[in-house]
Amino acid sequence: MHALLVEDDDRMARALGTALARRGHTVRRVGRALDALRHVREAEFVLLDLGLPDLDGLELLRRLRTVCDAPLIVVTARCEERDVVQGLRAGADDYVVKPFRMAELIARIDTVRRRTGPRTHRPGGAGTDGGGGGPVRAGDVEVDPARRTVTVAGSEVRLTRREFDVLAHLAARPDEVHAREEILDRIWGDAFLGASRSLDVHVAGIRAKTGRPGLVRTVRGFGYRLGGAAPAAPGEQDADR
Repeated sequence: MHALLVEDDDRMARALGTALARRGHTVRRVGRALDALRHVREAEFVLLDLGLPDLDGLELLRRLRTVCDAPLIVVTARCEERDVVQGLRAGADDYVVKPFRMAELIARIDTVRRRTGPRTHRPGGAGTDGGGGGPVRAGDVEVDPARRTVTVAGSEVRLTRREFDVLAHLAARPDEVHAREEILDRIWGDAFLGASRSLDVHVAGIRAKTGRPGLVRTVRGFGYRLGGAAPAAPGEQDADR
């Protein structure tokens, strides 16, 4: 696999480049946002530092997502919750804070690549939610797993890949309540991410972008289910409060 490493710190770049090469990856390292935009189309996955000299990393992330859908992991010293939330909302598939254990980062790379790679037809697996079955309607929202599109009142809404995966997973079994751990395991490949806000951030993104806060309903203390025109059942709410 060909990795694009966007990192302006030479020491960190050498360590990451060596670790990736040992895993059999080829690596192009750049230290500036302009070079990242120039080379991102050839990348099969991206590691992105946010502290770049020529452009804020979050702005670069947004621009990268307009031209590239490759798996992308933010690797940065920014550790505030607000930064993590903004990075995930801007399209990052994972967010790793420096300092980190190299083995953990490599494992996260493998997980992200596995979950965002070509979709297979495994029954009940995350890979099937985006690739089979007919469109599902919830009120005036239509989720089309085969085309990977979402329309609201007939107009298409653009979700990030991860946001769509979450919504398609709920739509695959729209009458069921899905536990947080189940969603994290199927979409992120790690049920223990339950302590993080990754899932909540993506659910909030779905609600905001569709303009339908009831599209994904929270079952307090358990998980989520696909909503619709019907009022929330006891124990459910339209948005996290």
